[in-house]
Amino acid sequence: MEIKEGAIFISDAHENEKRDYFLQFLKTLDNNEIKTPQLFLMGDIFDLLIFEISYTKSLFKEHIHLINNLSQKIEIFYFEGNHDFNLQKLFPKVKVFPISAQPTLLNFQGKKIFLSHGDLYQGRKYTFFTTIIRNSYLLKCLNLIDKTTKNSISKRIFASQLNKKLCRKIENFHKFVKQKLQKYDIGVTKIDFIYEGHYHQNKEFVFEKLKYKNFGSFACDKSYHKITFKDEISFQQFIIKG
Repeated sequence: MEIKEGAIFISDAHENEKRDYFLQFLKTLDNNEIKTPQLFLMGDIFDLLIFEISYTKSLFKEHIHLINNLSQKIEIFYFEGNHDFNLQKLFPKVKVFPISAQPTLLNFQGKKIFLSHGDLYQGRKYTFFTTIIRNSYLLKCLNLIDKTTKNSISKRIFASQLNKKLCRKIENFHKFVKQKLQKYDIGVTKIDFIYEGHYHQNKEFVFEKLKYKNFGSFACDKSYHKITFKDEISFQQFIIKG
């Protein structure tokens, strides 16, 4: 798969009832105020969006409509995060990548790039949890309980997310990334770049010939990034108004 010049990347919008920056962005994209051939959604776009959970679908009904409308006009790639998953049935025209398909190899200007939300290689317990929580039968049971308790489970999760500190700086992030990259299959695949979300740091590092970029949180600064190529790959950062 090829990344196109001017493709837009957005990560960690953490959209909820009180934060609608991503909805504003979708509207400007839909009415052609912002133009791009491709849109990459790098996960945790919503504080909670799961196909099997009815309340989340009703809460973000307008977002879902706009994404599906845009997918008729441009290519959209959605890298599921730890807050938004089991989405393919919600977005039939979107190329959805579950955690099991990440990191995903794409190409841009002859360079090999790994893309993922970022919550990879966090140990067996986390891997087990991500597998269990994505089980459709389990989620349908939780949805039934949620509906019979006036969406108490979903509302409790959203309330807890409102108190989460999304914009904090991670100390020794360079060291953390360097250790994490040892778990990537870099040598065999001969990767040039790795782009992730999840950590909300908006940082770039160079490790020998490999370049790593962590996108910042859209929820924090309302910024999105356009990929460009002149002498090398770079990103232009833009901030939405409002």
